[in-house]
Amino acid sequence: MNRIIHFEIHAKNQDAMQKFYQQVFDWDIKDMGPQMGNYRLITTGDKEPGINGGMNPRRGEVPVEGQAVNAFVCTVQVDDLDASMEKVKKAGGTIALDKMDVPGVGKLAYGKDLDGNIFGMLQPV
Repeated sequence: MNRIIHFEIHAKNQDAMQKFYQQVFDWDIKDMGPQMGNYRLITTGDKEPGINGGMNPRRGEVPVEGQAVNAFVCTVQVDDLDASMEKVKKAGGTIALDKMDVPGVGKLAYGKDLDGNIFGMLQPV
């Protein structure tokens, strides 16, 4: 079986995007510098199973509002979905799809970061 082992976020303004994800999910993000193409390593945690990723400078325009999703959507496990949704808004993001019950799984909502990238947030049962 082939598992997802890494993700990447494309950001027009990497500093602002780094601050957004640190405020919302408390991720550790380290700038690798110009010698690495300004790539930033993202560590999402070290206690529970999951994946880590990176952030690239965006090489085009940000997604147009209302266009269909054109990439994989990653979902982040959260302890308190309502609190996480508030953090998204406070950090300058938006809620793309309000919370809903997923029977036997938990509560799920989708947010958008500063560039309009969509991500999921799941509070398990």
